[in-house]
Amino acid sequence: MANIQSRGKDSYFFTVSLGKGADNKYIRRTKTIKIEQKMTPKQLKEFLEFEYAKFKQEILAGEYITPDKMLFAQFIEEWQKKYASKELSETTVSTYSNHLKNHILPAIGHMRIDQIMPMHIITLLDGMKRVDDPSKPLATRTKQDTYLAIRNVFERAVEWQFIKSNPVKSVKKPRNIDLVEKEVNVYDQEEVQLLLLAAEKEPFHWKIFLTLALTAGLRRSENLGLEWDNVNFKEGTIDIKQVVVRGRNGSVIKSPKTKNSKRLISLPPSVVDELKRYQLLCRKERLRMGEKWIVKDRDWLFFNEDGTNFYPTTPTTWWSRFIKRAGVRFIRLHDLRHTSATLLINQGVHAKIISERLGHSDIRITMNTYGHALRSADQAAANTFENLFSKKTDVK
Repeated sequence: MANIQSRGKDSYFFTVSLGKGADNKYIRRTKTIKIEQKMTPKQLKEFLEFEYAKFKQEILAGEYITPDKMLFAQFIEEWQKKYASKELSETTVSTYSNHLKNHILPAIGHMRIDQIMPMHIITLLDGMKRVDDPSKPLATRTKQDTYLAIRNVFERAVEWQFIKSNPVKSVKKPRNIDLVEKEVNVYDQEEVQLLLLAAEKEPFHWKIFLTLALTAGLRRSENLGLEWDNVNFKEGTIDIKQVVVRGRNGSVIKSPKTKNSKRLISLPPSVVDELKRYQLLCRKERLRMGEKWIVKDRDWLFFNEDGTNFYPTTPTTWWSRFIKRAGVRFIRLHDLRHTSATLLINQGVHAKIISERLGHSDIRITMNTYGHALRSADQAAANTFENLFSKKTDVK
């Protein structure tokens, strides 16, 4: 068929003729499609005829937008339907969608996709601000995730032959200055004591959540992913095997991001005793709810009235309100993890042990993140020697 032509292996070229225009030149609309699955000759013929008929109908109905006229926002709709929803994980789709909505589409959504240049991407990244409070600094991680999202979109645009080259390829990924230059915001030992004192007035599950964040350095998602099978009372350990994160349609249970994130963490004896008390309360609550307890195959440490796991943002909402009630200086919930590491450093615990407790993939992450605390600990060590040699001099 003249209207359907082979263009190399697994690639076919469609042509729809619309007659002559006002300039007496023939008007044609074309489209290239790639075959991504094996077919018999008969199946291939039927598939091509069906796709061609659909393409022709779109042209005649005025619904087809040629690549050279497609706006970036229009392409995003195609990307979401034909790629993101099928190929990306729930959490990645959720993350990318937020960045598209908040940062990417407002900046370049109105532009034709074939006219977006590297400088437009650079300007977009340089001009990013926090949505909730533009006056506060934006995390480098947010810029990096935005970069990854837009790069993925343009990779698909090249694959589907809407554009010839990816403009993001010429733009460097934002450098992670958060780990290199930014000093972490943590509580000191006195503030931690005030925090734990205030937690005594909170529901017991929040006291446990807070205690594990501080003593085990758990991420929010790791805390939410804990089930009672992960707690070994005899050995005094918790086993991090899964996390609960936010997806497109609610919370998602998945494996930790890296193999180092799967880890066994030792707990202080007093925390193990608290967990025993808490487990007893959880068992009583489950019996009290009876048939209203709808979860039969999970045994979460942190759960709603019906036994389902907490939604990923629930702890953050509680934390913001708790800090105000407690009258303690505000830091992010995630900064309790940093506080845990800093307290260990101040107690002289080796960076390698801290790295393993936190589940870092590389000890360099630990060294970069907590460089300031490590330098302070190093100075304290030097002072110890100074005191030792000063006493020796005094004896003489």
